[in-house]
Amino acid sequence: MTTALEWQLATITAIRSETPQVKSFTFSLPGWLPHRAGQHYDVRLTAADGYRAQRSYSVASQPERTGEIDLTIERVEGGEVSAFMHETAVVGDRIEVRGPIGGYFVWEAALGGPLLLIAGGSGIVPLMSMLRHRAASGSTAPARLLYSSRTYDDVIYRDELDRAVATKDGLEVFHTLTRSQPAGWTGFARRIDSKMLSEVSQAYGAKALTFICGPTPLVESAANGLLELGLKSERIKTERFGPSGT
Repeated sequence: MTTALEWQLATITAIRSETPQVKSFTFSLPGWLPHRAGQHYDVRLTAADGYRAQRSYSVASQPERTGEIDLTIERVEGGEVSAFMHETAVVGDRIEVRGPIGGYFVWEAALGGPLLLIAGGSGIVPLMSMLRHRAASGSTAPARLLYSSRTYDDVIYRDELDRAVATKDGLEVFHTLTRSQPAGWTGFARRIDSKMLSEVSQAYGAKALTFICGPTPLVESAANGLLELGLKSERIKTERFGPSGT
């Protein structure tokens, strides 16, 4: 039986463009294991000369899907793994992966809510797994997502988020675009700040179960801002990433 820390050869069965710099890859896993929303997989590439590059990517798909996972990968400048996945990988390729990994930054429907999710850029990926799990499990936990992107075209899963809100099942999504906004834009248009956090979180107050994921400055600023607003530190979980060479 495969364990989470054993490498296995997964087959790419689908590739979808999410934004100009982001693609989602569906992997079929011979040793599939159920994951929890928020966990990640390691991806490892080995060159002909034996050189290896490895990178961790959050699972985007919901735990209810069996036999396969989606990993959403942003093209990173100078990144060895992300460049290969974006430029070279094709459907049918077999890639070494291991997982699911991580037990801190996870949400299960049984934990309930209300759920406050804050994302910057590709930090949306593990939070999307949570929202997909929420929908697939039939959870009625109220949920609010505050999602910061540079431009409208950089919003990952944009259409799916719009459809999810339209179901009116208790999910609300708040976008902020920090660099440019399309004509008629009605969302926020600045970096996440205390006033924005207050507007989005006040409906839930201190009882919100909060997950924040994104670049380190955004995560630290949002977490500190929420603490100042009275949210409880034990109900705030963070996952951060910075510039990476892989």
